[in-house]
Amino acid sequence: MTQADFLNAPFPVPTSLPEAEINGPKRFFNREMSWLAFNWRVLEEAGNLRVPLLERLRFLSISATNLDEFYTVRVAGLRELRRAGNASISDDGRSPGEQLVMINADARDLMVAQQKTLNTLRKEMDAAGISILTRSNLTKGDRAFLSDHFIAQVFPVLSPLAIDPAHPFPFIPNTGFCLGLELERTSDRRRLRALLPIPQQINRFVTLPERNGEHRALPLEELLLLHLGSLFPGYDEIGHCAFRVLRDSDLEVEDEAEDLVREFETALKRRRRGEVIRLKISAGAPPALRALIMDELMVAEDEVIEVKGMLGIADLKELVLSSRPALLWPPFTPRVPERVTDHEGDIFAAIRQKDMLLHHPYETFDTVIRFLQQAARDPNVLAIKQTLYRTSYDSPIVDALCEAAEAGKSVTALVELKARFDEASNIRQSRRLERAGAHVVYGFIHYKTHAKISTVVRREGDALVTYTHFGTGNYHPITARIYTDLSLFTTNPALGRDATKVFNYLSGYAQPEGLENLAISPISLKPRLLELIAAEADHARAGRPAEIWAKMNSMIEPDVIDALYAASQAGVKINLIARGICGIRPGVVGLSENIRVKSIVGRFLEHSRIMCFADGHGLPSKRAKVFISSADWMGRNLTRRVETLIEIVNPTVKAQIESQIMAANMADEAQSWVLSADGRYTRQLAPDDGSLFSCHKFFMENPSLSGRGSAGDADVPRLAHSKD
Repeated sequence: MTQADFLNAPFPVPTSLPEAEINGPKRFFNREMSWLAFNWRVLEEAGNLRVPLLERLRFLSISATNLDEFYTVRVAGLRELRRAGNASISDDGRSPGEQLVMINADARDLMVAQQKTLNTLRKEMDAAGISILTRSNLTKGDRAFLSDHFIAQVFPVLSPLAIDPAHPFPFIPNTGFCLGLELERTSDRRRLRALLPIPQQINRFVTLPERNGEHRALPLEELLLLHLGSLFPGYDEIGHCAFRVLRDSDLEVEDEAEDLVREFETALKRRRRGEVIRLKISAGAPPALRALIMDELMVAEDEVIEVKGMLGIADLKELVLSSRPALLWPPFTPRVPERVTDHEGDIFAAIRQKDMLLHHPYETFDTVIRFLQQAARDPNVLAIKQTLYRTSYDSPIVDALCEAAEAGKSVTALVELKARFDEASNIRQSRRLERAGAHVVYGFIHYKTHAKISTVVRREGDALVTYTHFGTGNYHPITARIYTDLSLFTTNPALGRDATKVFNYLSGYAQPEGLENLAISPISLKPRLLELIAAEADHARAGRPAEIWAKMNSMIEPDVIDALYAASQAGVKINLIARGICGIRPGVVGLSENIRVKSIVGRFLEHSRIMCFADGHGLPSKRAKVFISSADWMGRNLTRRVETLIEIVNPTVKAQIESQIMAANMADEAQSWVLSADGRYTRQLAPDDGSLFSCHKFFMENPSLSGRGSAGDADVPRLAHSKD
């Protein structure tokens, strides 16, 4: 299927619904159930035979990690609302309690499916020479090896804990994994209950010596059970279980905190001690031991999940072995843009030539890093300003900013302390920057700064030129290898002025006025978006071409969805790509018959936010309006965060976004799931010959239009051509 095939195909026959559902809350899908549907799609990839075996294992691990985060944040929040007697109704008309009942049922089914998937994968792994062992299938030689390993590498970090009046039940941190033990002293048959925390500081799987080329791994808990005699000498085991704890991990920060960094350091400690919201325990646990653990952790029966299988399957990522390349995706090396190569690596010269849009991970994120490194070392650079939402622990971007500050340049870094689960890393980075002499600001207490902006001011002759980078993803070199995102580099003076005004807003609370290109949350982005959607509806009513293409992670903001419904009813053809959460109910008579929605889940994590509006000229078109953004269509992005919406004015960049990136995403069949009016996602059935079009494969094989150098772009494949 080509992009033209997709766009020219008739919209599915719309579904009829009662008037009350069209006009009532059921016109929206539930946010939490939509997220769970996304995680089901992730898990389905673990069973997708077109995906290499160890990559399927990785998908299984990701589905478990995702579910843990969902519980520690979203479920924790709903639980607190229910406990507080808060009867706030969701957009789809459900109370916190009703949502928790739905989540509990679906999540339990999901966890059962994860175990079934693991059992299937283990059989395939065994056949491929990768085995997860148990104590029962160890040889004498294995036991000797493990005995030495236990004493040298594990025993020193263990803390066996008796439970009796002199030894109260210990605190188990978030994601803490423990063995619960019932023991009996050999000499007098005296009983003892104990806990053995499984340390997170060492690998979950112990690798045994290969045998006939087979990679063999033993879970750490199996090793501990094998050596209980060394930990509790004189005792025999009479029963045991394994359990894992999830705690409320949301953060609350005092509104008037005098020192925001210190307040967040305190809040992180509170997170560690949040209330338990889920206890997973191995099936068949001794009843008295199970009851003790539940009582001490203060969990109700409906918060306990018995697992027939492996706990902590997120740790299976350890078994995605680089030593088995045949079981992984084929290697892929991101491209360096040809224009950068033409200029012998001079990023500034490449940007001066014309605007450049990089499509990560297909174009290397190293270009972004080198942009800042070059700025740090360039004597003509006077100032650098940078937002940091998420970045790596040992960040080369922070290194470059520190180097620039130490060289005497003016460096301003906006560090977002509220980047969930990266707060500790961001505090550490802010301390480094301050020591280097950078100006570090933390934005707003009530708003997260999620915008991705970098500006470099450079003296060129008698003028000061602002080089600006806008991104749809984080300044994180690790995630940039697997997240699909866009990086726009420009010397457009208007964009440079707008970016500077946004930084002034972040550092000095000076609300920007007279923005020439940008719309920003929480001030103007949502109104601008609603205005653009309404304009398409006006074009449709006037008989002009009216289309909307949009791609992002999540689409749940009710005002935006209602605006899309109104546009659909006016005759606007709307094609949406929402990787994760989607509250839009497509294909409903009288509501959304002109809306199609699909989700792409594959080798790379779709993360870029793109919007295209025909503006009376059709799509793709040189006269269409094209935008990139840091914001999803969610309430938090549009009203509680600082975000950017950037209109693309460079013709080549516009063509790249419309005719390459969006065209390929809409034409994708191999990794696409189509959303129906009843909330179900249906995957395109794949023939075994691999003939289905994959947008990820297309992007890996074809350079982007705006990154082309002296060779020009005539030979760069496009999937659609302008209607102009």
